[in-house]
Amino acid sequence: MLEFELMKGYAPDFLGPGFEVNLPKISPELGAEIATLKDGNGYVLDYHNYSVVQHAGRKLPVYTVSNIHGKKIKSIPRKSLFPGGTDRWVKDKRIAYEHQWGSELYSAKANDFDKGHMVKREDVQWGDDDPKAALAAQSTFFYTNSVPQHAKVNRAIWLKLEDFILHEETVGDELKVNVMTGPVLQPNDPIFVKKVKGEEVPIPTLFWKVVYFVKGGQQLCKVGFLVGQQGLLEKHKVTHPKVTERGLESADAQFMNFEEADTYQVNVAFIESLTGLTFPEATDPFQDDRPSKLTITEVDVRGLEGGTQIILEGLTI
Repeated sequence: MLEFELMKGYAPDFLGPGFEVNLPKISPELGAEIATLKDGNGYVLDYHNYSVVQHAGRKLPVYTVSNIHGKKIKSIPRKSLFPGGTDRWVKDKRIAYEHQWGSELYSAKANDFDKGHMVKREDVQWGDDDPKAALAAQSTFFYTNSVPQHAKVNRAIWLKLEDFILHEETVGDELKVNVMTGPVLQPNDPIFVKKVKGEEVPIPTLFWKVVYFVKGGQQLCKVGFLVGQQGLLEKHKVTHPKVTERGLESADAQFMNFEEADTYQVNVAFIESLTGLTFPEATDPFQDDRPSKLTITEVDVRGLEGGTQIILEGLTI
């Protein structure tokens, strides 16, 4: 049973003494749009091993922050988490339901997107035993942890990046990392082709991820990534451009070269310029102002079995 009072949420001191990673700072403009808890105790929604901050107007997360403990990750099949083997997505009663999209969006006709987990289930599926890990996994099925994400993004290279971080850089070395993830909520995001309960729904076209880790036991580092889905949304006629009194708005020209579901490594300052967030200080080894497209190659692991290799600048522990 998911009991909110037992949910500790994201731990800033998770990486150890001297390597505290606090929540991102929110700009005043963005802060005015944040959904607050009904009990008056701030705006952070704590779950098992992760936390969320929700945008009231967009009804989507502004960001999620999670702790991943490679040594305590448990292997638990998704179908065993809920009775009947069917995912059970729910809204979070701690904030107003009017500040959350739910099944009314994801079951709407003409949608061609997944409930994209911002915090990956397997990332927080850890604990001292299987029951605790299972509770953490179940707690990722709140709608506050989901954003409409095209299947080719949710299940392709973005998923491979998440798997790489989890299985290669964390579990493989039994290490700890902090991962922050969210959509870029732009005022000119394209509009879903169908109104939901009479309301227009802007769909995010960009997603970001920032990973914090301790390199060599001495240096706190952070690396950032962006993935785009605008081309996919347009190609599959999921959205139409936002219409204003000035006419049609288009996305910033610098994102027009983001191909379908391609993922890019970027410096974290670039993500800050898009989101209204300021991330905690750490060394960012990627200093190029230009996004660098990630490439995936199939490699022969120790000459015995196939594997996936992603070349990431700085993400070496």
